Amino acid sequence: MQNMIMGRYIPGDSIIHRMDPRSKLLVMLAFVAVIFLASDWLGYGLLIIYTFLGVALTGISLGYFLKGLRPMIGIILFTVIFQMLFTTGSHVIFHFGIINISTESMVNSVFIFFRFVLIIFVSTILTLTTPPLSLADGIETGLSPLKKLKVPVHELGLMLSIALRFIPTLMDDTTMIMNAQKARGMDFGEGNLIQKIRSVIPILIPLFVSSFRRADDLAIAMESRGYQGGEGRTKYRQLKWRKQDSLLLLSMVLLAVLLILWRTIK
Repeated sequence: MQNMIMGRYIPGDSIIHRMDPRSKLLVMLAFVAVIFLASDWLGYGLLIIYTFLGVALTGISLGYFLKGLRPMIGIILFTVIFQMLFTTGSHVIFHFGIINISTESMVNSVFIFFRFVLIIFVSTILTLTTPPLSLADGIETGLSPLKKLKVPVHELGLMLSIALRFIPTLMDDTTMIMNAQKARGMDFGEGNLIQKIRSVIPILIPLFVSSFRRADDLAIAMESRGYQGGEGRTKYRQLKWRKQDSLLLLSMVLLAVLLILWRTIK
């Protein structure tokens, strides 16, 4: 659980830290869409270079990103293996029943692995370099056109920022509860599958109790400080769009154009 880095913010003064959260949000969302334009090694090579350049500009070590990837590796490998075993292709390497391993399925599995890793890296860059409050302001500003449709934009941004803020806290609580249960003799790795599932209950119940208690304390703290929602509120932190934010968006547009042109001419 200590390896979970999603939702954590690392203070810094890199060029990525100083960028407007709105530009980083737009680039992250665009990257999730653009990544599906890549269909060969060159396309994914461009995406990998773009992602690792962003990692380098954060000033945060690559080892920290790789360490944070460990909690997700099980889900990623399961998806990759499923794709490899049950995707049909013309150049069959191994066939047994419904299992069909081909050259195409193996290549597609590698590409899916890259998709997962790159999307996690880019989203992690956003959370590691953007304070939760600034991220909430960026989300609220981006959704502001929906106010005309009576959508509670401020409340949505607040909920997202609180959710991101408390992901690391919940992970820390889970680690603390597991250590407490182990000190009482609980072994989470022994027994069959049913017994392992049952061993999770002593973690979930205290975790739910502490989560609801923390949510109640947060609500009381907000009410005691006179929180009234988004209407009529002024902002202490003013978002400023700078030249580097425009260059960041331009780089994403250039990446998308290159991928589209390559798909067209190949």
